Amino acid sequence: MRLRSRLREGFWLARRLARLGVETLVLDPASLPADRRAKRVKTDRLDAARMLRALIAIDRSEPQAPGAVRVPSVEEEDRRRLLRERRRLVKQRTMLTNSVKGLLMLHGVFGLDPRARDFAERLDAARTGYGAPLPPGLRAEVRRTTALLEVAEDQIAEVEAERDRIVARAVSGAGRGVTERTQSGAAPKDDGEKQAKSGAAAEDGGESGAMIARLVGLKGVGANDAVLLVREVFCRGFRNRRELAGWAGLTPAPWASGGMARSQGIDKAGPPWLRAQMVQLAWRWLRRQPESALSKWFRARAGTSAGRVRRVFVIALARKLLVALWRYATTGIVPEGAALA
Repeated sequence: MRLRSRLREGFWLARRLARLGVETLVLDPASLPADRRAKRVKTDRLDAARMLRALIAIDRSEPQAPGAVRVPSVEEEDRRRLLRERRRLVKQRTMLTNSVKGLLMLHGVFGLDPRARDFAERLDAARTGYGAPLPPGLRAEVRRTTALLEVAEDQIAEVEAERDRIVARAVSGAGRGVTERTQSGAAPKDDGEKQAKSGAAAEDGGESGAMIARLVGLKGVGANDAVLLVREVFCRGFRNRRELAGWAGLTPAPWASGGMARSQGIDKAGPPWLRAQMVQLAWRWLRRQPESALSKWFRARAGTSAGRVRRVFVIALARKLLVALWRYATTGIVPEGAALA
């Protein structure tokens, strides 16, 4: 028996059914075919028929069949909470900072940073753009918003401290593993065997820690990058680089019909936060790894161009860099020309 699950509550229902012995298939809702009419008819009967056709297509292994989602284990999903919480807290910090600045700008007060240590003293001495003291209601609202900002700052510091402890344990664990293998004289595993184990990285804490230790050993790759890539991306067990780039939404989306052919850019099928992280990492890679093959490729293609051309090539660099870091984390193959920290 197969049951298609499309719930905002996560994977708890799929796990419950799996414990009851029910074969469960979770489909990607974005991969289901949809009617492109202006007004689409939607009823439970039509949805059930659409789900049935999707399951039949999957059983027949049709090329355009909807994609299935791999249900992560509870431990694997729980390990992703840390940096997801950090992303949420950083958004809250930005929102609260902008709120305070916006309130002050309403009365012509500029240049006060609510995250500065002397913000309270400067707020007491601030005057409006028309020379009067700040209104009491505004001052009280700013102080309450600043108090929330301090709570967000403390929680971000707590989350980042836990992240740093994870990285430190991974690095120390990798060092002990190297020492033990050297003393035992065991032969290192070849790349093919390591690649086969990459799919079980999320289940094996030792392999996950080894991947984090490898990534932080590269110049330009920080602790946040390493933990995020390993726990959110590389643990999914991609079979090849095309699957990885396609899941990240960094693959080209061409448009060709008759004699017309043009590029629509990348398809943006994956999570937006991953693309943003990889673009930032790509710019950082160009500064910290100027002698790597990827940086030389970017300079040869982009040249002295600026603006849109340079942004297009940095997206391509982000895709290549993601694949290179995945290979390095799972197989130990260092990106060509890359320098270790």
